[in-house]
Amino acid sequence: MNQIQRIGHTACPHDCPSTCALEVEILDNGHIGRVRGAKDNSYTDGVICAKVARYAERVHHPDRLTTPLVRTGPKGGGEWREVGWDEALELVAERFRKAAEMHGTETVWPYYYAGTMGIVQRDGIHRLRHAMRWSYQFDTICINPAWTGYHAGCGAIRGLDPREMHQSDVIVIWGTNAVATQINVMRHATQARKERGAKIVVIDVYETETMRQADMGLMLKPGSDAALACAVMHVLFRDGMADRDYMARYTRGAEALEDHLKTRGPEWAAPITGLSVEQIEAFARLVGQTKNSFFRLGYGFTRGRGGAISMHAALSIPAVTGAWQVEGGGALHGNGDIFGMDSSTIKGARLADPSIRHLDQSRIGAVLTNDPDALNGGPPVTAMLIQNTNPVNVAPEQSLVRQGFMRDDLFTVVHEQFMTETAELADVVLPATMFLEHDDIYRGGGHTHILPGPKLIDPPEGPKPNHFVFEELAKRLGVGDKEGFGMTERQLLDDLAKRSALGTYDDVVEQRWVDKAIPFEQAHFLNGFAHPDGRFHFDPDWTRIMNGQRPADSLGLQGPVKKMPALPDHPGDLLEQTDEAHPFRLVTAPARNYLNSSFAETPTSRKKENRPTAMLDSADANRIGIVDGERILLSNKRGEVVLHAVVADKAMAGTVIAEGIWPNKAHENGQGINTLIGADPIAPHGGAAFHDCRVAIRKL
Repeated sequence: MNQIQRIGHTACPHDCPSTCALEVEILDNGHIGRVRGAKDNSYTDGVICAKVARYAERVHHPDRLTTPLVRTGPKGGGEWREVGWDEALELVAERFRKAAEMHGTETVWPYYYAGTMGIVQRDGIHRLRHAMRWSYQFDTICINPAWTGYHAGCGAIRGLDPREMHQSDVIVIWGTNAVATQINVMRHATQARKERGAKIVVIDVYETETMRQADMGLMLKPGSDAALACAVMHVLFRDGMADRDYMARYTRGAEALEDHLKTRGPEWAAPITGLSVEQIEAFARLVGQTKNSFFRLGYGFTRGRGGAISMHAALSIPAVTGAWQVEGGGALHGNGDIFGMDSSTIKGARLADPSIRHLDQSRIGAVLTNDPDALNGGPPVTAMLIQNTNPVNVAPEQSLVRQGFMRDDLFTVVHEQFMTETAELADVVLPATMFLEHDDIYRGGGHTHILPGPKLIDPPEGPKPNHFVFEELAKRLGVGDKEGFGMTERQLLDDLAKRSALGTYDDVVEQRWVDKAIPFEQAHFLNGFAHPDGRFHFDPDWTRIMNGQRPADSLGLQGPVKKMPALPDHPGDLLEQTDEAHPFRLVTAPARNYLNSSFAETPTSRKKENRPTAMLDSADANRIGIVDGERILLSNKRGEVVLHAVVADKAMAGTVIAEGIWPNKAHENGQGINTLIGADPIAPHGGAAFHDCRVAIRKL
């Protein structure tokens, strides 16, 4: 039996706000054993999710890619030739050069996302993009509605230190299934309940594991969060629980808000949300009478066509109560603006040219099927380099995505750890390292720490880091002498650390993490909110919000901006409306054992999730004649998906929940759940409405 040689210290690299500090058993055979949360990190506090705890299943998986592959048969046919790295990279460089000679440099589109959140391995693709003048990517698949709505109110993406939950008497977990997706949020909330009797409120569209642990669970109809927020604020004004002195000093638009909300009471909101008047009144009294109420605002409730509006409305509640004034009171969505990390060398920022076109990440299906609007005035995309993402599985409008990737004139390179469904449609597949096998650095959007991720083990023979691919392609494409190239990972990390006042990378590794928590007055905006006028905006100008996710001028504002309300309101007109033919609202919620499409390859995760399912209310199931376990067909104008029914009264009638992004091939007809999701952008800064979709359901 292999013995533990030492304990390595690193950070979880995955797309999760928790960014846990990890302790990893390094065995004497060079493999890893158990992965644990670092107990002495005050946020991780020794707790991590089960899927990361068993990370050895991923690192040492027998199906890992270890050799570069070149396609020899038809696309998707599974016919490959093993080649060496030099041959593979020479072929890629040659094809990228030829594509640019035929259509111009913008025909090449490097496509990436958050399969790793490491700054060197994730963001270095921009250095190569800028140097080669390849098309830019407008990142829209995840954060845009949430960040835009939060920025609309506060003027920055920052808020309470999450450890302040221990000073809170009410903790509102809104729009996130923390038990499944941010376990540390639940850890701190339940500790506050144990230590001081704090009440936990959970607001979501179905009975999640998190809601089952709540003192008050509020189950809503999808897309109705802003209506609940409006009704709560109506009660706060009506019953004298609004802090008028605070609003006079710190907010803008309070009088207009109060007048507007006179017609937005619990009786108005009840049929919209599906809650009772009594539930809304009780929640309003709880937060209105408890100054130190902590609003932990997630991403889930913003992934609809009214997402930015919903975030802003929920965020407005602690501004009405004045909760920001006290310890444990206020809100947090993310702390991305506190870290001050300068990654300009890694990204090749000085090489950027704003005249290069941007392409919307979420509209990859339209881009690859040559929709003129999606191409944004440029040539067709005929060559792609894909890292850290699996668009043939995770992007909306899957039918278009697959159609685009099947084009004979599209040359695709996928750098991956496993043969994903995107890799299956590639022309060249390159094997990639995992986070324990290269150097990087991470920051925790859901907390205040910067964490190093030094290399702890050697990879199998064959896989190479993203950084290696950037550097080797740069040499072959004639830009290896440009600024930022020719540096090792460690040199780039030292440059970042120096520019970010962190010392050296080795200093950060020795410390294990750097806590960038900001002073209480700044975290609570007691020196003023981050807008130029220093006030929280109840009445944002949605056309002028300047957060980091604002689209490039060449793209312009996204979605039906003119329909956005001037004050918090229910965005009903913006939502995808059900009709007689499509009477159900579909929400594609995260699964506990998957993270997007990651972990779908590990045996334990697959076993625990069992198979793709759709959760239906019993009344709906009875009306259609569906029993638990039956095969059912979900459909709309975008396509059809086969799943197995789970009949359980865990969501409202008319709502269907499909947890997890299973591989498309795991579905009987080969069509995954994102086949049904639209890619039309969310106003005003874009985004994909994964939780705002109408469908028909019938039994098979």
